Amino acid sequence: MPQISRYSDEQVEELLTELAGVLEKHHAPTDLSLMVLGNMVTNLINTSVATAQRQTLARSFAQALQASVSEDQAH
Repeated sequence: MPQISRYSDEQVEELLTELAGVLEKHHAPTDLSLMVLGNMVTNLINTSVATAQRQTLARSFAQALQASVSEDQAH
């Protein structure tokens, strides 16, 4: 069941477009992009989430990521 976000689609799309633009500007290959984004997520969790909640949030994030990845072979 999809969750309702407190953020508008426009806010999400604007940030996504800007982040993708930075990665494209630097011609970052997929593996480097994933490394950088993973490091960003880790940093956000470690600096913005209470210690007692970090593992739970990381687990939820990982589950949401797995659920959002398509199984089709198209790129």
